[in-house]
This record gives sequence, structure tokens and C-alpha cells, in this order.
Amino acid sequence: MEKKLRFGEYITIASMLFGLFFGAGNLIFPASMGQLAGHNVWQAIGGFLITGVGLPLLAVAALGVSRCGGLAELSSRVSRGYGMFFTCALYLTIGPFFAIPRCATVSFTVGVQPLLGEQQGAALPLLVFSLLFFGAALWFSLRPSNILTWVGKVLNPLFLACLGILVITALLRPAGAISAVEPQGAYAAAPFSTGFLEGYNTMDALAGLAFGIIVVNVVRGLGVRQPGAVAASTVKAGVFSSVIMAAIYIAITLVGAQSRGAYPASANGGEALAVIARHYFGTAGGLILALTVTFACLKTSVGLITSCGETFKALFPGRFTYKVWAIGFCTVSFLIANVGLNAILNYSLPVLMFLYPLAITLILLTLLGRVYQNDGRVYRWVTGFTLAAALFDFAKALAGALPAAVSAALHLDAAVEFAGRWLPLFGLGLGWVCPAAVGFVIGFVLHKTGRAAARAN
Repeated sequence: MEKKLRFGEYITIASMLFGLFFGAGNLIFPASMGQLAGHNVWQAIGGFLITGVGLPLLAVAALGVSRCGGLAELSSRVSRGYGMFFTCALYLTIGPFFAIPRCATVSFTVGVQPLLGEQQGAALPLLVFSLLFFGAALWFSLRPSNILTWVGKVLNPLFLACLGILVITALLRPAGAISAVEPQGAYAAAPFSTGFLEGYNTMDALAGLAFGIIVVNVVRGLGVRQPGAVAASTVKAGVFSSVIMAAIYIAITLVGAQSRGAYPASANGGEALAVIARHYFGTAGGLILALTVTFACLKTSVGLITSCGETFKALFPGRFTYKVWAIGFCTVSFLIANVGLNAILNYSLPVLMFLYPLAITLILLTLLGRVYQNDGRVYRWVTGFTLAAALFDFAKALAGALPAAVSAALHLDAAVEFAGRWLPLFGLGLGWVCPAAVGFVIGFVLHKTGRAAARAN
């Protein structure tokens, strides 16, 4: 008889999945969004929850429903070469190139540096902290079979306890009325779409495609074997995790908006959280924030290192052991972390603007696969059109990240101007939507005509 997971096991898996998703970036971006959105906060939250919660849930569900052995197999439905490219690009983005180094630099900048009284950009303290941080992350990561215990039962409860103290206190004692706070910047004119794009920064939809197989393996390890039951259990655990994430996102965003009643908008979400913590707890608030952010970053780093190590071991069999991959990723992450938080955030955005449309379409195509029997032609046409449009989003974000002279030499402004003229929704960062829809129509028509021709023969 097929085993069914107990409610307590679902909660433990959901806690693990939430712990893998919810890092320091998930704290700082909604806090900043709340401060900038002001009385438009609920529209901004609506957009943010789609990309920050809905897409990660759909990504986990897609891995479970597809019954694939991981992202490489799933993305190879487009083509084998594309599967290798997309898998490597996604894991390197959420791994050693951006997300893992960001975990260390955010936890240092937001949680530790204010306690040390160091000036912004202090190199030696960051070097020492990141060395200790990645030493701890590597220790946990070299024991991947215990990830359910480390993240779900140890690190995540500690993080939630620290965060709960800060957020509940702030909600019970609001610093000001949200209705009196004027929105700033893009949140004044387009709060929903701005919140939607802000959710990209969490990288959680990308991470969902990576973490989904971890959940599948944990479910199997608990005794569930039948593919349909594994898929259902994976989706159910994802729903529980998403409810937790959504509740915390809403709470942090509201706390950020309320803080504008007493303070001006901060330069970033990290500074906003530091101001809020000091407002309610004084010096002790800095310690609470430091523990909250460090636990958030550490548990996410463990999940990312584990996922990247196991994936690259499978992608390149016989090259290196999991241990070598894990050590290598920790080393690269340590080096990039010491470049500094601003540089990491600045150059991650163009990559996210390129990868997110490809991830979103892959997720949706997988979930709708029964409609067209997962015909590879549909995958290829949608992905081809989406990729072409995403290159313009990449160029636009890169133009904003590079020095003006370099951007001009690469003729990025001309590409952006062309896309703005011919791609609907490009100004909102959604220029890929219409091309993807056109690609789907073409692929679906080819699928239908191909089936009709096969029946005729």
C-alpha cells in the first residue's frame, strides 16, 4: 500500500522548502518596497506575490508534475543543447555568481557591520566574516543527506523566532499610518507592475526550478514511491511553504510602509530594517537583526550549495565528486562576495531580466503540457521567441548597469530604442509576453496539424 505523508511531515518539508527559499534578499526587498509604495502598498504586494510566491510554487509544482529527474531533463524538452545551457546558466546565477555571494554580503552589510561600527565598504571585516560564513555553509553542505534536519528543523525555526520578535512588535506598535505615506518613484504610477518586477530580485522562481527536485527526493526518502503520489505530495508541501512566505512578505512590506510615519525612505531594504530594529529595540535591535539576517542567509546558502553541487555532479559525471563541487562553489562565492554587495546587485539584474522570462515560460509550458502532449515544437517555438525578446530586456538592464561610455560603445541604447518601439509592454519590463504568446500559437498549430496528418496516414 502506498504510504501517505503525515501532516507533521508535510509541515517539516514545507519548513525546509521555505528555509531554502527565504534568504536575506527576501527580507530586504519587501521592506524597501513597502517604504517606496506608501499607500499603494497593496497593489505593489499583489504584483510582488505573483513573482515572489506564485512563480516559485508553480516551479516546484512543475518539477513534481513533470516527473523529470531535475531541471536539466525538464529544460531538455526544448533541446538537449538548450537544456545544458539553461541549467548551467540558472544554477550559476542562483549559485556562486550572484545568489550565494549575496547571502554573505547582505548578512554582513545589514546585520554585522552596523554592530562593528565600521564604515561602508570595510574590506577586512567582510573578508573575515565571509570566511567564517562560508566555512559554516560548507560544513552543512558536505552533509546533504541531512538537509531536511539542518534547514527544516534547526536553522529555519531559529530564523523564524528572530524574525517574529521584530515583525510582530512592529505590527503591534506601528510607527505611522500607511494611508498618509505618499508613494515614490515607479510605485506612484505603476505599483503593480513595479512590485511584479521587484519579485525578480528574490530569484525564487529560478530557485524553485532548482529546489523542486530536492523536495521530490525528500518525499521519496520518506517512503512515497508512486510517481503520482510524489507529485501530489510535492505540490502540497509547496502550498504550505507558499502560505508561510506570503504571510511574511505581507508583514514585512507593511512594516516597511509604516516606518515611513517616523523616518524617510532608506537607500535600501537593509538600511530600512536596521532603522526599524533600532526604533523598537535600540541597540538590542541590531543584535536581533544580525541574528535574523545571518540565519536567513546561512540556510539559503546551504540549500544553494547543495543543489549546485549535486546538479553539476550529475551534468558532468566522472569529472569531480560532490565534495569537490561544493568546495569549489564555496570558494568562488567567497571571492565574489568580497567584491561587495553593490556590485553584486548591480550586475545581477541584467541576468535576471534575461533568465526570468525563460524560466516563467518553461514553468507554464510544463504545467500545460497535457494540452499539447508536451510536444517539443511548442517548447521550441515559445522558447525561441521568448529568448529573442529577453535579450532586449537584458540589454536595457545592462545599459543601466554599465558606465555610459561602455553602453554607448556596445550600442545598447539603439537596441533598447528599437524594442521600445516594436515590443508591447517593453517599458514595463514585460516585452517577452507577446512574443511568447505568438510562439505558443505557432507551436500549438503545428502540433495540431501534425496530429491531424498522423491520423490521416
